[in-house]
Amino acid sequence: QVQLVESGGGLVQAGGSLRLSCTASGFTFRAHAVGWFRQAPGKEREFVSGIDWNGGNTNYADSVKGRFTASRDNDKNAVYLQMNGLKPEDTAVYYCVARLWTTRIQFTDYTYWGQGTQVTVSS
Repeated sequence: QVQLVESGGGLVQAGGSLRLSCTASGFTFRAHAVGWFRQAPGKEREFVSGIDWNGGNTNYADSVKGRFTASRDNDKNAVYLQMNGLKPEDTAVYYCVARLWTTRIQFTDYTYWGQGTQVTVSS
């Protein structure tokens, strides 16, 4: 059974940090790129970050560049999103998604997705 499980969300004050984790099972994780998307209430889902299958390439939305860092540990079937300098506008449900080899910025290009984790940043 394919599973992507996000964790690490929570409530944090503006300027604070959180580290999201995404753990995978049921598919060949090390052959898959992983993306992070987020969706705030009343807004469309948006691309946040992506890391390709071996961690060699990462990409970020302009809104998070310089603040968020994606990494992965293929031995643990896990991807991480370190979020620093959080802002109230980062408040959203964060989803991890997976597809073979390389990242894309469109959610529909991904094959697997998790249930999401809530991140709330207070001002």
